Amino acid sequence: MSAKGDSTEKLKGVQISSLDEDDEVEEVVEEEEEEEEGDDSEEEEEPVTLGFLEKTKNCWSLLRQVFPSKAGGVPAWLDPVNLPSGRSCVCDICEEPLQFLLQVYAPITEKESTFHRTLFVFMCPSMSCLHRDQHEQWKRSPEKPSRSVKVFRCQLPCSNPFYSSEPPRNDGTDKPSGSGVSLCNWCGTWKGDKVCSGCKRTKYCSHKHQVLHWHSGHKIDCQQLSLSVDSSSSKNGTTSAEIIKVVSNALWPEYEMINDDENEYDAEMSDDNIPTHSLVSRNKMDSTMNSLLDIFEGNSDKKCWASFQQRIAKAPEQVLRYCRNASAKPLWPLSSGQPSKADIPNCSYCGGPSDFEFQILPQLLYYFGVKNDADSLDWATIVVYTCKSSCEASMAYKEEFPWVQLYPTSAT
Repeated sequence: MSAKGDSTEKLKGVQISSLDEDDEVEEVVEEEEEEEEGDDSEEEEEPVTLGFLEKTKNCWSLLRQVFPSKAGGVPAWLDPVNLPSGRSCVCDICEEPLQFLLQVYAPITEKESTFHRTLFVFMCPSMSCLHRDQHEQWKRSPEKPSRSVKVFRCQLPCSNPFYSSEPPRNDGTDKPSGSGVSLCNWCGTWKGDKVCSGCKRTKYCSHKHQVLHWHSGHKIDCQQLSLSVDSSSSKNGTTSAEIIKVVSNALWPEYEMINDDENEYDAEMSDDNIPTHSLVSRNKMDSTMNSLLDIFEGNSDKKCWASFQQRIAKAPEQVLRYCRNASAKPLWPLSSGQPSKADIPNCSYCGGPSDFEFQILPQLLYYFGVKNDADSLDWATIVVYTCKSSCEASMAYKEEFPWVQLYPTSAT
């Protein structure tokens, strides 16, 4: 098997699509150690799609009309009009606007209503909020947990107001059929429903972002903007969501996500065949594993971590693992802190069960340039559970359930 970098070209235009669904719902996780061992062998039989990041070579490849999977930057909203709003957009703990983490284009071809389907993940960049989130997620109905990580599912039929029924050409000529709402000039993420009272042109999702923009230069630009003639709308159909100039420099770097099958990496890795562009060397991985093993309590965590590292080492640059199958299970780094079936809530819209769909690995933080400080953002894994039937409901963006697992060094 050649290194991932050699197969980049054949991955162009590939989206993560659904796998076959079974009728019965399997338990998500078993808490007993004996059953966890069985889970590991079971999960290895399921086909897993891996997500890798690379800088985009074309400015158009991350626009919403080509249905990208991406990380960092701003979201390419699938429905560009009916965006999440109100409390959905903020961290429930510190009440700051959430930051875009990544999105996965994952259509389900068996259903007309899911011809287009994208999952969006947002989180608060505060590690203290993530600590709190880890404890809040254990709350069960009727208690409502306060979350710093939120996931939204959006889906559209083939015939919809925003896109052509023809597949994108992926050559830079694709245009959306409909326009999108104005976005926040500071973050470029959430709906800009608050307008600057001075220039009457600059829009914001929150008072916090308006204040940040004011102190970052808008105080000077405001008068000039208020006197300038309003520029005409784009003539090529590009919407405000694509042409907005984002001011904030706090956004995470933007990457395109490409995908490959995990079974392509099943050959045993050795020092001789680790790709030269790999993020970490085998010695570095061994050192990291040993240092974490030293702080784990009990053999179950050590065994789970060793199994996790062995699996990840086949493709150490992976940032995402995807497997939408009723019998699929996450690859847990730790045995402690795993949810039971009862800890995963049913879909809040149709009442049906929620199944594992994908998980996000901490390798993502390397690409985002997050420092390795004690108070920096970090996680062991973030596991996303979604409605088994991918129900339609009435809301354009339906909230799904993420489970956060932290390392012992970051858990409190």
